[in-house]
Amino acid sequence: MKTLYDVQQFLKGFGLIIYMGKRLYDIEMMKIELERIYDVGLIDKLTYIEAELVLRREHRLELEYEEKKGVKQT
Repeated sequence: MKTLYDVQQFLKGFGLIIYMGKRLYDIEMMKIELERIYDVGLIDKLTYIEAELVLRREHRLELEYEEKKGVKQT
């Protein structure tokens, strides 16, 4: 997995479609759901780590984007 889209499609395979209306919230919810899937043993550690790294990167980039645009964080 290399992109946020890849992670979204991966989660979709488990019946999870996440849309909260704000990209940052979507990423955070994907992290939560990914961790739950891993904790119950449905995915291996390598897959979990790959997806987690993508989500971390996207979260960081989204925070930087919001700071640049001056969007207030709640």
